[in-house]
Amino acid sequence: MAVAEPHTPVRRRAPRADAIRNREAIVEAAAEVMAEQGAAVDVREIARRSGVGMGTLYRHFPKKEDLVRTVLDQDFSRWAESARQAAVEAEDPWAALTDFYRQALSGCARHRALMESFALTWTDPDPTGIPQLRAVLEELRVRAAESLRPGVTTDDLVLLLISLGYAAQCTDERRPHMWNRLLLISLDGLRAEHREPLPES
Repeated sequence: MAVAEPHTPVRRRAPRADAIRNREAIVEAAAEVMAEQGAAVDVREIARRSGVGMGTLYRHFPKKEDLVRTVLDQDFSRWAESARQAAVEAEDPWAALTDFYRQALSGCARHRALMESFALTWTDPDPTGIPQLRAVLEELRVRAAESLRPGVTTDDLVLLLISLGYAAQCTDERRPHMWNRLLLISLDGLRAEHREPLPES
């Protein structure tokens, strides 16, 4: 009777340093191009800016969708954490909500692909996307409940951010203070002194 040889686990090679550098260069270039042009960017432009060939790009990201998702997840996490931190540092609940919107909209104004993703996925259950943002806004809404008009929901705050984000993108280059005006007008409409019931959603 043959004796089975002991199973030897296959060792995976660690990525080479140049492969790691190439991947980082691709992601960095993709983030730059997607912020400027949106997710419909040509991958040849990403390869050109990253300084790698198309073969190298496809070895790291066989499908364009994989690269787009990697960039959006990375940029969203950085952006959301920056905006959340600005809100946490504000002791007053209303100031926290206001600071969050200001910080968040500054990011929206500079990132076209991120805004496209918001519009398409604001009801998406993917935990790395909009739900992360929704959780922050829910916390801020609860903190500022006494200052908010009756009936304001977290969905209201999410959609307000998305709509103002588009305004920021449209105006930031030529009229950089316009979205700040719109933000103040919008936040004023959220204040508790407005007692008129809101329409059903």
